[in-house]
Amino acid sequence: MTTQKQTRVAVLLGSYRAGSLNRRIAEHLRDHAPAGVTVDVVEGIDAVPFYNEEIDGESAPAAATALRQSVASADRVLAVTPEYNGTMPAVLNNAIDWLSRPYGQGAIVGKPFAAIGATPTPYGGKWSHEHARHSATIAGAVVVEGIVVDEPALEGDPLANEEAVQRFLGALDALVAHEVEVAA
Repeated sequence: MTTQKQTRVAVLLGSYRAGSLNRRIAEHLRDHAPAGVTVDVVEGIDAVPFYNEEIDGESAPAAATALRQSVASADRVLAVTPEYNGTMPAVLNNAIDWLSRPYGQGAIVGKPFAAIGATPTPYGGKWSHEHARHSATIAGAVVVEGIVVDEPALEGDPLANEEAVQRFLGALDALVAHEVEVAA
């Protein structure tokens, strides 16, 4: 009997507001993940100090070390984020900064990555997700092409819309299904 490998997806939230729609989306994905998939919402990235090389290294802050360990132990990384002023929230950008270090060896290096979410604008987070994908690429992640879920929340709760829910779940499925290239 073969045992199916469990795929672990680390979720980086872009909003830590009480009642955050994007947290609710992440929790929905966690609660409805397909068999063989574990979705872990990485907690505490809002407590990670802004990246500063002088405080990094062996004595890096505990919150930054926990973030790195959580992502290092994951198979995939999913950012679930709104959009702030036409870009990703600072908390998400800072998390990617910490995950990119040490240069070329950070916890995010080589990990398949996608960004999705919802925001109360007509653009649904388009720029935030684009900027998160760009930053993650520079940090060494492997952005999975074709995963684009930019949900505007103007017409109510996207989690109450079955079509939107299926897009979120489809994004998770596509991220998990992405074949990781192994160096020869």
